Amino acid sequence: MNHDPLSDVLSSVRLRGAVFYYVSFGDDWAAETPASRQLADALMPGAEHVLAYHLIARGSGWAATASEPPVRLNSGDIVMFPRGDSHVLSSAPGLRAQPDNDDWRVTTRNDPKPIAVAYHRGVLRPGAPLPADEASTVVVCGFVGCDLRPFNPLINALPRLLHLGAGGVGAWVAPVLDQAVSESRQCRAGSAAVLERVSEMVFVDAARRHLESLPADASGWLAGLRDRHIGKAIGLLHARPAEPWTIDELGRQIGLSRSALHQRFVELVGQPPMQYLTNWRMQRGACLLREGDATVATIAQEVGYDSEAAFARAFKRLAGTPPAAWRRAQRVSKHGGGDEQCGPFA
Repeated sequence: MNHDPLSDVLSSVRLRGAVFYYVSFGDDWAAETPASRQLADALMPGAEHVLAYHLIARGSGWAATASEPPVRLNSGDIVMFPRGDSHVLSSAPGLRAQPDNDDWRVTTRNDPKPIAVAYHRGVLRPGAPLPADEASTVVVCGFVGCDLRPFNPLINALPRLLHLGAGGVGAWVAPVLDQAVSESRQCRAGSAAVLERVSEMVFVDAARRHLESLPADASGWLAGLRDRHIGKAIGLLHARPAEPWTIDELGRQIGLSRSALHQRFVELVGQPPMQYLTNWRMQRGACLLREGDATVATIAQEVGYDSEAAFARAFKRLAGTPPAAWRRAQRVSKHGGGDEQCGPFA
């Protein structure tokens, strides 16, 4: 059975998400979302990275970031901003929203979600929305949080703007997301948990479909997973991170010479195989630190280090703090929300 590195990463970076806003628009409209680093505390306290996605539940519009040309959106489409860039949704390309200096995202942080919002020449106060049946366009806005450190190769492997047309979105996504929002608006028991899981599933589905649609000459971590040899190499490193791998042994097991493996791995993934192994060992170590009470020395051995000191040095380089201090900080911030488990993605 082939190992699944994409599931490994999705499991270990603590995906957590929720649909936050159900937005109604009039005939001419523009809405701007700041960069996620400016909104993380208001939207999802405790999350290291927050990305936005939007489902066009009714009507049409355009989406754009500063670095990408506008993209036409139709009913049923989903647009996602994996790297957390600021972006604009509008009824026509090139429109910009009026400056929004209100702190309503912060003041409504703990309110039941989703929050209904109406745009008409700017943001109307949440809680006094334009009725959805009178709106020309209705958008479901969701946010997904995840960890970036010690190692998350997925986020930078995704484009800044990921557009999934209604025909390219899993058939289950739009109706399930719309149903989850409807349940939450009716304050049904358990609806918040449903929204969180649906948001996570939307992100996973988008990542999988992007992987499947990559052109033959693509590069990056996802392209590496798809490559016959490099995908097998990554799978072996993920499946058996504690083994004393060498590039020669890895090449022997996947059928490439040492030099061919190194060159191909760097071309696709952007780093040598042994550096990738170190990064993945640190990510696994972080997961073990967070989810249990094993000593740092025990965890070091479980991820392939004979020396606790060597593991601690490598961990600090990627995570920014030594393992023990990192574990304490994670447990202090645990109240920030999210699924703390590092097991199979649910």
